[in-house]
Amino acid sequence: MMNRMNRAKELRDTRGGLLLWMTLLLLLCSASRSAIAQGSRQQIQAFKITILSTMLVGDTVGLGEWGFAALVDANGHRILIDTGAHPDTVLENARDLHIDLSDVDEVILTHNHWDHVRGLLTLRREMMKKNPKALSIVHVAQGIFDSRPSAAGERNDMIAIRKEFEATGGRFVVHASDEELFPGAWLTGPVPRPYPERNWSGAGQIQTPSGLVEDNIPEDQSLVLDTTKGLVVITGCGHAGIVNIVTFAEKHFADKPIYGIVGGLHLFASTDQQVDWTAAQLRKYQVANLLAAHCTGIEATYRLRRTLGLSRATAVVASVGSSFSFGNGIKTGELAQ
Repeated sequence: MMNRMNRAKELRDTRGGLLLWMTLLLLLCSASRSAIAQGSRQQIQAFKITILSTMLVGDTVGLGEWGFAALVDANGHRILIDTGAHPDTVLENARDLHIDLSDVDEVILTHNHWDHVRGLLTLRREMMKKNPKALSIVHVAQGIFDSRPSAAGERNDMIAIRKEFEATGGRFVVHASDEELFPGAWLTGPVPRPYPERNWSGAGQIQTPSGLVEDNIPEDQSLVLDTTKGLVVITGCGHAGIVNIVTFAEKHFADKPIYGIVGGLHLFASTDQQVDWTAAQLRKYQVANLLAAHCTGIEATYRLRRTLGLSRATAVVASVGSSFSFGNGIKTGELAQ
């Protein structure tokens, strides 16, 4: 009887030991897979962002305008963000800067406003003469084609642009949520807005299934590069609010520091208190560089520089031809230095 009890106990101990070892093995395998997945996520090793449309001209090259466009070159991938306000501005500025856009296949339009989209058709028609695929794919966020009616008529240029662009053989890719465009490059899609930044004019209306409501530019989106030095955030106007944008990016990339912010932040009409609040929030993300373009505002840029603890080398008002890169940091025209 005792022998049977001893054998039963030994069997239970053996099974318990096996179960423990199997559990530990599964945990180790899971941790290993997670580590491999984190380690295998490709980051941007080299990048350069060049401003092709903004208000200021830093030297004798280029044309300034109330608009925005930037060329992103990251790990050999080239993508155009926005297309400026006038049909020919980005085309002429690219020529003046000796930048060939005919080998750029993709475009990101950050939102529907005229000062970001009116160069698209000219650029597509001109570049496709050399390369039929040039600027043929346009990434937009859900809501960009929604009607914006007014007493003067339809305010959303994208409704008419869509038909003409598709007639050239181009196509729009509509994003309802965030997505990786290529390894290390993340498109936010429509950005959640936990903070009430209200970075829009408040004058327009948008047609929704429940009727006309205030147009807060719900389709506003940004591009985020996951670089080996931290995140680089590229905005058009930042209508979603730059704090909302970086908060969303930080959640996606697990609290990485912000190596750079490039583009418009729509703070030109903000009060000192609003700019100071924005800067105080951005300080939490260790922002290392700011190339502030378009609607950020000159005074707002200097105020952000001071509060973020940046310098004339790391917080600059962007000009046409300004660039931000791994190797050279921020480079801009003499007037903007």
